[in-house]
Order: sequence, then structure tokens, then C-alpha cells
Amino acid sequence: MTDEREPNTDAEEFAAADSDDGSEVDDESRTVAERNAERRDDDRRVTLAEFHDACQREGRPVLTAGAVARTLERPHESVSRDLDALADRGELERLSVSTDPVVWYPSELEDLTDRERVVVFPKRREIVVDRPDQFTRAQLSQFAHLADANGERGYRYVVRPEDVWQAPHESFDALARTMRQALGERSESLEEWVHSQWDRAHQFRLTTHEDGYTVLEAKSPEVMGNVARQKLDEDHVHAPISETEDWVREGSEAAIKRLLYEAGYPVQDHRDLDAGEALPIDLRVSLRDYQRTWVDRFAEAGEGVFVGPPGSGKTVAAMGAMAHVEGETLVLVPSRDLARQWADAVAEYTSLEPGQIGQYHGGRKEVRPVTIATYQIAGMDRHRSLFDDREWGLVIFDECQHVPSDVYRRSTHLQSRHRLGLSASPIREDDRQTEIFTLVGPPIGTDWQALFDAGFVAEPELEIRYVPWGDDEQRNAYVSAEGREKYRIAAQNRGKLEEVRYLLSSHPDSKALVFVDYLEQGREIADALGVPFLSGETPHHERRRLLEEFRRDERDLLVVSRVGDEGIDLPTADLAVVASGLGGSRRQGTQRAGRTMRPAGGALVYVLATRGSREEDFARRQLQHLGRKGMTVRERTLEPAEGE
Repeated sequence: MTDEREPNTDAEEFAAADSDDGSEVDDESRTVAERNAERRDDDRRVTLAEFHDACQREGRPVLTAGAVARTLERPHESVSRDLDALADRGELERLSVSTDPVVWYPSELEDLTDRERVVVFPKRREIVVDRPDQFTRAQLSQFAHLADANGERGYRYVVRPEDVWQAPHESFDALARTMRQALGERSESLEEWVHSQWDRAHQFRLTTHEDGYTVLEAKSPEVMGNVARQKLDEDHVHAPISETEDWVREGSEAAIKRLLYEAGYPVQDHRDLDAGEALPIDLRVSLRDYQRTWVDRFAEAGEGVFVGPPGSGKTVAAMGAMAHVEGETLVLVPSRDLARQWADAVAEYTSLEPGQIGQYHGGRKEVRPVTIATYQIAGMDRHRSLFDDREWGLVIFDECQHVPSDVYRRSTHLQSRHRLGLSASPIREDDRQTEIFTLVGPPIGTDWQALFDAGFVAEPELEIRYVPWGDDEQRNAYVSAEGREKYRIAAQNRGKLEEVRYLLSSHPDSKALVFVDYLEQGREIADALGVPFLSGETPHHERRRLLEEFRRDERDLLVVSRVGDEGIDLPTADLAVVASGLGGSRRQGTQRAGRTMRPAGGALVYVLATRGSREEDFARRQLQHLGRKGMTVRERTLEPAEGE
């Protein structure tokens, strides 16, 4: 992490800073009032807290006396005396970078690793925290995004517009109190920017007219004319009703929300949407504290996306949301395997009877008070009326990173009163992840490191292993190949098979998954190991049987293709070997590494990348995303066998 400017470390620059206190003035030419004012300043000693303030304003922890004097607007001579006094008491340390000047820094820098320390960089809207406690992290999560989490460098939060827009507070004053609690003090310039974003988030809202149609309301004629009526056209609104109101075309609500969000003005949704038939639901499982917080924030907003690592219990938390809404619920999932798992989980963890739970996909066609359907089916015209005709109190979008895809977007016409998304990583390589939050709701979550620290989710040990080529034939083919073919050859490097064998033999008591991106490679590895290969070609009944055997500990090894990236719950896997597949997306890396994130400890993830190939760069880049979420990522280069 770098500041906006290069740090001043040269003695000459420090000396220049000290000399920049203003020109000398003859003492006799000054008025008596000026001299008395200086004496009053001399009597007010610089405190350690004021030195910290100066450090934060300057953006670095080491300052010259001149820099302190300028920042605090105090005489240089008196500041120098005060710094000497603080040093004599052991609160500051001196360091002479040349004969002149001397720089100062807090003695507590010696043991900053033993306590919490919050530093605010208002211009960059960044907050850096060393060893934050759970309370501080919980407060920060209400208005800031965790950008980096590393035990050695601390935690770096960024306050983005969307973090302010979705802050769970009724007023700006309440949000400001949360900020001050998290930061330990008031940051005036940061609060001013946050206040401006808060105002943006309350400029537009959708309401229901007494005649039943939808109205877009603006806070003022200016914002309606300069923003909404510039961005929207006849496809979105019929005609103005007043200077601050437009009549919305039916079905264009989601598009309006998306367009204004992209313009920097999120829309508050206050429509009288269908609530569905009442459906009393009781949970048969207790929610963890952070899951309860997720549900509470969802209850306040009526919409949102639960964001958390695999194993954090997003599905159970979603059932907590169902119990809060107590209305008929439609759950949309990417695969029929996940539909079956949802149906089983709802029957196990809620008071609903099996006859109240239906599945709607290629294998079954049941519409019940709680219906689990695939995105593809819900988006097809011939099936859409089955869902439109029923008033849903809650629609849940599982693995909601799919929602912006054109084929899945059609399902978002289901604008129920409550909408909830679930995702371990709502990141899209086409940069359309903001559409997730406009079509479904704002992100609600707990930072991964907090769940690791609390023991709710085990942090896997993640290691990238750079594997040499298995034979000259593939290496030569790689050199002459171009584009995507280059990556494919590196991904299927036959040298990886021996490394897979070695890792499995090194962990003989582990339940393991081997992930691949290519069917040919998967069959080759599965045949060599004498185990099944689970892919999209595997019949559903066979896939279900293999997964059940794995859960019941009747199998301890499976080779899995991309079908395992989403929608397959393997709660007892404690070893994952990614033989290929991290060249696809950051989300794919999250899903595959996440297959070992469960409360049981000792999870291991090995990522194999061909040494010296493009795959090496892909693996390093994709796993940086996991590193920023708090996971420790190691790297190891393997030497070729003798004779190669």
C-alpha cells in the first residue's frame, strides 16, 4: 500500500520541511499582543494525542519538529521543546537522520502489534487497522469495505459510495456515531464525503400510486431533470406526473434502478409489492451471532445479498430470513443438484412438511408454498407464468453472481416484496457485479477473517506449487501454441499427475477432492488413481450416489470437474488439489478453495500450476483475491526430476 506521494526519507527533504516555517521576523517589530499570544501557545504543551493527530494529517508515522509545528499551527521552538519532553518521558523516540534535522515517532510503534491501532487517510477514504477487535470490525463493516486482510500488514478498509448507500442506519447522525465509534474520533473530511453520499442515496424512490401503478419520485425538480430525465427514456417511463414524479412503465423497475445506480443515485424501493400467502415457519436450528446480524439487516432493508465464505452457513441464514418473512418462497438455484440439497435442508432445518416443499426443474415439476427452481427454467417463457401467477413473499437467488448473465436476468422480473441473494464471491470478470446489488439488493456480510478468528470457519492452508513439465512433447507444443491453446496445454501438463499422487500419499488419512477444468485430463487422472470422475456428463442419479457415499465416508477421493464449483456441498472434505482451473475467474478460485472451508480445522488446498507458463501468472493473480480476504497463500517451486 502506497501513499499519494513518495515518503520523505532523505535528510535533505526533512531539512527542507524544517526550514519551511516562515521567514524570521525581528523581535522588536512584533506587537505586544503577538508576543503574548506566542507565550500562551508556549504554555500549552504538545501532547502525545496531538502528535498522533499530526501523524494522521501528514499521512506517515515519522515526523520532523517542523512538520508537527506546521500541522498543529504552533511555534517551532516550543514544539521542539515539547517533543524533547515527550521523549524524556518515553512516549516518543528520537532518530537523527543527519546532523540536522531530527525525526520523531511514537515509542508505541515498538509494540503496535500488541494492540489495536486505527489510522484514517481521509483523502483516499482508507482506514488501516492493526489488530482490530471484533467490535471495531463489526462497526467498520457497516460503512466500509475490507479490501485487504493480512495479519502482518493489518487490515485495510476502503469507504466506497456503495458502502455508504447500503449502510444499515435510519439517519446520517446514526451512521456518523457508528463511524466515530469505529475510528475512535471524528474525521471531519471523511464524514463530509460520507454525508454527501448519504444524500445521494436518498434522492430517488419508487412508490406505488393509489391507482396501482409505480411512480418514480425525486427529492427535487433539479435532480429529477438533471439526472433521471437525462438517463431514462420512453422505454422506462410513460410521462411526467409532476416536476418531481414520473409514471413508470410496468416491468421497467429493475432497469430504472440499475441505470440510476450506475449514475451514482441508488433508488429506494418503497413499492407495495406482493407479500404472498402467509406461511408460518419455525427454525429447528439456532443461528450464530453473525447469521442473526445478517437476518436482522435483511429484515430492516427487505432485500440484500448474504456474502460469506463457503461453510459460513448462508443457506441456514436464508432460512432465518424465510422465518422472518413467513411468506411463500421461491428459491432460484443454478442446478438441479443444488435444488435437491435445498429441499432436503429446508425439510431438515424448518418446521415445514415435505408436502409444502417442491422442486421445479428438468426432473420434477412441483409448485408448492416453498418451491426450488433452476434459473434456466424460471427464465423460460413457457414456464414463466407458473411463477408469475403465484404471489411470492420472498424470492431467494442462490449463487446470485449468475443474476447479471442475460440468460438468468430474465428471472429478476420476479419483483417480490422481499429479495435475498447468496454468494461466497459476488465478483464477475465482466465487471457487472454492481447489477447484482441493483437487481437483488445490497451486500450483507461478515469479513472472512472474522469468521476464521472466531472459529466458525476453518482457514485452509493454501499453497501454489509450480510443477515442471512432465515431458518434452508437451513443453514443445506449448512453445509453438498461441492464445487460449497455450493455457490449455499448460493446464493439462502430465507432470501434474505425479504431483497429485505425491500429495495424496502425503495425506493418507484425508478426504480429498481433485479439481480439473478439462474432461480429458479428469478421465486420465481418475483412471490412474482408480476413482470416479464426477463431471457434467455424469448422470444425475450417479452423481447423487457418489456424493452420498463421499458424505457417509464410504469414499475418500473424487475427481471433480467444473460441476463442483457451485451447487455441491461436500462438508467433510479436508484436502483439495486443484490440478487445473484457476485461469477462469476469481470466483472459481474462491469456490474451489472454499470446498475445504468448514468448522473442522486442518484443511489444505494445493494449487498446481505449470512452472514458467502463463498458468503460473493466472494462479498467482486469481489467488490474490483470497489473500485479500485474509487467507494465507504460500508458494513453492518444484525442481524437475534428475535426467530432465
